[in-house]
Amino acid sequence: MWGVDDLLPDDLLSIGELAERAGVSVKAVRFYSDQGLLPETDRSGGGHRRYAPEALARLRLIRSLRALDVPLPEVARVVAEEADGGGCGAGEAAGRTLEGVVARRLDAIGAEMAALRWREAALRLLHEAVPGERAELLRLVGALGTPPVTDTLVRYWRRLLPLRLPARLTDAIIDAAVPPLPERPSPAQVLAFARLHELTGAADEGCLAAHRPAPPEPELLYDGLREAYDLAAPALADGRGPAAGEALDCFVGAHARAHGRRDSPGYRRELGRDLSAGEHPAMRRYWGLVAELTPVPTLGAVDVWLSSALVAQLAEA
Repeated sequence: MWGVDDLLPDDLLSIGELAERAGVSVKAVRFYSDQGLLPETDRSGGGHRRYAPEALARLRLIRSLRALDVPLPEVARVVAEEADGGGCGAGEAAGRTLEGVVARRLDAIGAEMAALRWREAALRLLHEAVPGERAELLRLVGALGTPPVTDTLVRYWRRLLPLRLPARLTDAIIDAAVPPLPERPSPAQVLAFARLHELTGAADEGCLAAHRPAPPEPELLYDGLREAYDLAAPALADGRGPAAGEALDCFVGAHARAHGRRDSPGYRRELGRDLSAGEHPAMRRYWGLVAELTPVPTLGAVDVWLSSALVAQLAEA
């Protein structure tokens, strides 16, 4: 037999009716109500919750957002805008709020996917490794975050570049020298970045000083080298061998100006002898690892191309 508390006005819904129509559990309705997302209209004398008909649309909105794993604070923001509907521009405001929530959720999922791809590639690296190598590989990849970040590489370059270099040049060089991480890394790329992370993180001041250029005018050197690299990179990308030309002239001129010299056959011979000594082993290893992470010619590869072009020109002379 129906009790007094069960007799609801025609326009009110009990918690059970609301849950059934929305396709959720009574427990979920109660939870959203307790969180303030779904305010009840009234309570019966026995304390049973009663909801207005418009609560059904709000509950369906909440259910849809939660199905997309939108956090409760974001859900609250959307339903609050919806509740303010009716005023001038309220629909546009609610739309912008929902658009922002969706955009942030997409960013979050993108970060989660990136982390999963790096984790999967790291696990494949360990799975495919020779058993005797797994402990060392685990040590290397375990030192990385998921997904990894390039902060260690950035700090390495900030310590390596001359202190008197203008900030604009320092930032430009770091942007070009620190590789972007692949979105879908292979196991080999995970290993390359792990070794790069270890190499740059372990560099002490003595190692940095050994291959830190220290010309009298470092700004002139790096400004000129940037221009020379931009000129030479297309030839390298096209597979053309080192050759004399505008890029080489710009390269030699940058070195000459930084040392207060002028470009001449004699200076080119001096520079050629200096460059023939080759890169510092740590820097050569750095650029080799970077090349495994990006298809774009590295600064190190362009520098070698230009140095080789100078050596070839001197040999011909």
